[in-house]
Amino acid sequence: MVREPSKKIKKKAVATPEENCQNLKIQQNLALKQQEDEGKVKLLLLGSGGSGKSTVFKQMRILHGPPRDEEDLRMHGVVIRSNIVVAVRYLCILLNELNLESKLDKESATATAADREDASGMTPTQAYTEIVSYLVNDIAEPPFPKFQTSFSNDWVGFSAGAGNVANTDSKLFLQHVEAIRVLWQCDTMKEVWSKRAMSNINDTHKEYLQDLSRIASPDYIPTHQDILMARIRTTQITTERYRIDGIVYELHDVGGQRSERRKWICCFENVDAVIFVAALSEYDQTLVEAKRTNRMVEALELFRSVCNNCAFADTSILLFLNKKDIFAEKIVYSDISLQRPFSDYAGGKDFDHGVFYFIQQFKKCLIDDDFNDSFIHVTCATDTNNMEFVLDSARTIIMTDNLRRSGFVGPD
Repeated sequence: MVREPSKKIKKKAVATPEENCQNLKIQQNLALKQQEDEGKVKLLLLGSGGSGKSTVFKQMRILHGPPRDEEDLRMHGVVIRSNIVVAVRYLCILLNELNLESKLDKESATATAADREDASGMTPTQAYTEIVSYLVNDIAEPPFPKFQTSFSNDWVGFSAGAGNVANTDSKLFLQHVEAIRVLWQCDTMKEVWSKRAMSNINDTHKEYLQDLSRIASPDYIPTHQDILMARIRTTQITTERYRIDGIVYELHDVGGQRSERRKWICCFENVDAVIFVAALSEYDQTLVEAKRTNRMVEALELFRSVCNNCAFADTSILLFLNKKDIFAEKIVYSDISLQRPFSDYAGGKDFDHGVFYFIQQFKKCLIDDDFNDSFIHVTCATDTNNMEFVLDSARTIIMTDNLRRSGFVGPD
């Protein structure tokens, strides 16, 4: 009789008290996360490129998130300096397209030595030539010798997170900041700036151009306001969570350019509220990606498609008409009615008439009339006090509307 080999019975390992404690903590954390996921409010920021969505996103971080670390601040420092270089490039190209170079020469010829004393002795024409040579036409080394800058003691320095292009532009900014200053301060450039709608120049970057010395300083650290005005194109979906008054808000920011919108669909599931951002000031501008398309027309069509999308049939939709400060400045000299899509406008230069007109244009996009004025906010996303009030109001509206849709409260 052949005996089968005996099988050893493995004893089940007994967890130590430390392991039991660790497992309990993991289970508690998972349960807490599940509870948060079930009770969270998912907010989706939508709108066309340059409308100010990401600025609203950054305001939430300022109001309810942790402070930025040094690496993040350095990255924004590089981006801000790069933004200035990009703005100056566009302005110089526009100056050329407007045939204002001869006017610049006349201004330079009449400038006195005293006029140039604080600007390294450069005339506007010399500054323009330097900028076109090194910032527009990308002439290689060497830069202008008298404007060589030491980067060793610069706090911002290099940031891998900003990318190679931004880091290169940031370095060019420090090398040619005096030329930028001289050109920006001349009368010819003021005329170019007034026609900036012809080019893709960020309106808020005027604040940077008026504060060049601070931004070029070796110990420059970006402020909250600097960061809010920084232009970083959103090319991926960014998500952040904030606990406000015991409720978790999950905010999603997406790219607004046409090429980025195909990514939106993956965010459409289980959305509690959409905040659609449109820039009031863009009524006289065209898209970067489609020069013949008016930006406001694009925003209206996009709003129409979002509001009438079946994915948002039971979702609160709020409209933020942003950049009211720039709109108030622009409406004085840029007539809305001269824009072909808005030729029926009859409100002149009045700010309130202009705002009311565009509110009505957005309301016309709606198939469902269940959209009252409390869902519309006229905003300045770079104004933290304004956005704190607006976002608090938006949270109240979202919670009330969600309860109404769920049947917990009656209609108004």
